[in-house]
Amino acid sequence: MSQFISPKNIYHGKGSLSNLEGILTDLQVQKVFLVTDPMLKELGVIDPLLEQLSNLNKKVEVVTDVVPEPPLEVGNKVVEKVRKSQADLVIGVGGGSALDLAKAAAVLAKNDGAIEDYLNLSGEKKLTNKGLPKVLIPTTAGTGAEITDIAVFSLEDTKDVITHEFLLADYAIVDPVLTYTLPPKVTAASGADALTHAIEAYTSINATPLTDTLALDAMNRIINHIRTAVWNGKDKEAREQMSLGSLIAGMSFYNAGVAGVHGLAYPLGGLFKIPHGESNAVLLPYVYDYIWPSCLKKMTNIANVFNLPTDGKNERDIALDVVQSLQKLVKDVGLPTTISEYNITAADIDRLTENGIKQTRLLKRSPKPLDREAVKEIYTNAYEGKRTNF
Repeated sequence: MSQFISPKNIYHGKGSLSNLEGILTDLQVQKVFLVTDPMLKELGVIDPLLEQLSNLNKKVEVVTDVVPEPPLEVGNKVVEKVRKSQADLVIGVGGGSALDLAKAAAVLAKNDGAIEDYLNLSGEKKLTNKGLPKVLIPTTAGTGAEITDIAVFSLEDTKDVITHEFLLADYAIVDPVLTYTLPPKVTAASGADALTHAIEAYTSINATPLTDTLALDAMNRIINHIRTAVWNGKDKEAREQMSLGSLIAGMSFYNAGVAGVHGLAYPLGGLFKIPHGESNAVLLPYVYDYIWPSCLKKMTNIANVFNLPTDGKNERDIALDVVQSLQKLVKDVGLPTTISEYNITAADIDRLTENGIKQTRLLKRSPKPLDREAVKEIYTNAYEGKRTNF
């Protein structure tokens, strides 16, 4: 028996931002607290939203304290601002970091303590109040943060999360129009993140027929459109397919879970401040080069999504073709294919390994167990640019 969870209200498709007026009316909102990326404010991306709120005579407090991979002090600063704001609603607009900050701040506004008190690995407090209602509006096609109940924070040398059903969006609005102006590198990194969500959900030990169906659909949309979205960002069809693919991947991975790629990506972000999508992208082929023997049938199905030839080939060769295709895709969208390209040295492997094996919440979902030796092998291969099974 399986359970499937998602936000109750999801609006998606071109023009879906127009649903915000009805949401504000339903919730009888007088004041909005808006959390957004500073660049989105600077570039005027949120201007239509601010204009809509102004036309509805809503008070708005805008905070742009968002930084990539936010540390605890940034998160706690936003929490305190929400607590003092007397807002009725929190809206998060931006990439995963903005949405995560909005989620955490909306909930902690009505709970005691700081973010560190509720972290998965070290926190001792339990959330008891649902907090303020929240609307999450992504401007990238990748993180899936609008779908999940997870908020990720950077610690000194790794990452940790707050995860609780209270963090689920009351309303998620996924309007691809907001992704039209994304630069190539952000499009590539967020798209690789979404693809990783779909693939890891598909091979997770917690996968179900429902999450598998969603994951395969998301993979198909992303694999067939990510290159165009990166290198021809004005292609609206590609943008819209990536946006929908990211949403569907988010629904899949929120229920099936991600595993080794995300678990080992966390220390890359924590220790070396590598953006989350890039951390996933660079590790994706190396993790699957290690775990493919545990999910051969599913690797064959992924090969079909890639339109790889399978006739006359055994499952091993098909799986290795998929691994090679994953690395080619990462290279094709202009992202690094080794961690050494981020100035990581061989001397850093042990420290990465020590931090990686702590991510038990994620690693336990891998179809093939990932112990200390396996984690070190994956990081080493990712550093040297080699694949064990080639």
